[in-house]
Amino acid sequence: MPEVKISCSPDQRAAQHNVKKERTTRAVSITQLDQFDEIIDVRSEDEFAEDHIPGAVNYPVLNNLERAQVGTLYKQTSSFDAKKIGAALVSANIARHLQQHFLDHPRDWRPLVYCWRGGGRSSALAHVLAQIGWPVGRLDGGYKAYRRAVIDELLIMPARFSWHAVCGMTGTGKSRLLRALSNQGAQVLDLEELAAHRGSVLGNLPDAPQPPQKLFESRVWRALGQLDPKRPVFVESESKKIGNLRVPEALIDIMWQSACIVVEAPMAVRVALLKDDYAHFLHDTALLNGQLDCLRQLHGSAVIDDWQGLARNQAWDQLTEELLVRHYDPAYTRAINNHYPQLPQALRFSLADNSSDAMTQLARDVLSGISAQDCCLPQS
Repeated sequence: MPEVKISCSPDQRAAQHNVKKERTTRAVSITQLDQFDEIIDVRSEDEFAEDHIPGAVNYPVLNNLERAQVGTLYKQTSSFDAKKIGAALVSANIARHLQQHFLDHPRDWRPLVYCWRGGGRSSALAHVLAQIGWPVGRLDGGYKAYRRAVIDELLIMPARFSWHAVCGMTGTGKSRLLRALSNQGAQVLDLEELAAHRGSVLGNLPDAPQPPQKLFESRVWRALGQLDPKRPVFVESESKKIGNLRVPEALIDIMWQSACIVVEAPMAVRVALLKDDYAHFLHDTALLNGQLDCLRQLHGSAVIDDWQGLARNQAWDQLTEELLVRHYDPAYTRAINNHYPQLPQALRFSLADNSSDAMTQLARDVLSGISAQDCCLPQS
């Protein structure tokens, strides 16, 4: 039987090509991020460290040194020479990523790729993945479009929620209460966890440096996006800054106007909680005394010398109580009274001791109190 060949017109071939292209790669927006199994940031390590889409993995098609090399060639020699070297480096890196990261993925794996502007770097990897047969997405506008969206949405997202600010002197367990509330099913925004800082002169975490400002804002953006506007949100009372990071302006403004709850605890309980939270200082007196030096201008050398002596002598209870009475309590009282006008109407709760059971009971009391208060409010 003779072979039968079916020819297609140019228009038909173009239509088939467009269908194939549509099935394998497509431009997507920030609202479609959850449609993908993995988000791949192909920018350099430094670009990724400054900020990235939360949950993204970093597989650079040009690393820090390579990006600098190509950029120098572009400026000092020619764009043509830069593109030749860049293409060779990109090809080698994509091959390595295929071998190390992608070979075990199934046919229906859905990757989203992005770079700085959604141009050459992401197109290179997306093209290869699409030719293999994976349904690839490429973020339209790249990181720059994502960053613009985060900035815009952080201006409006906080107003969608009903907030309860958890207030209380340092050492009353506010951060622990947020975790206990979350364990009880409440909605929580833990800004200090997102900022990797406890919000005080001694608040640096020993094993977690603070993220850059942009990455902190990305973390806040994602956390807000996971909340349900129909349910209240608990957040710790904060100032404008947590360590070196600024809380997004629209968020801090609405937090300062929110309803408040106040947690109180005896001094002995506060001292015990702080000794537990700041246990790393108990094993590194030099680190603690270095941080205390930051308070020298505020309290004077004589006071700081006394506190540093207590640290060297490991008089932790006395030192902690003096820091609370002479530094933290006055500073917190000033800040909370200035920023939270609804504080006088706050519901007040007491923490019995520093046990996990007591914190769990406190969380239950808070939720019961808020529920009872809401039931008593007049219906609009």
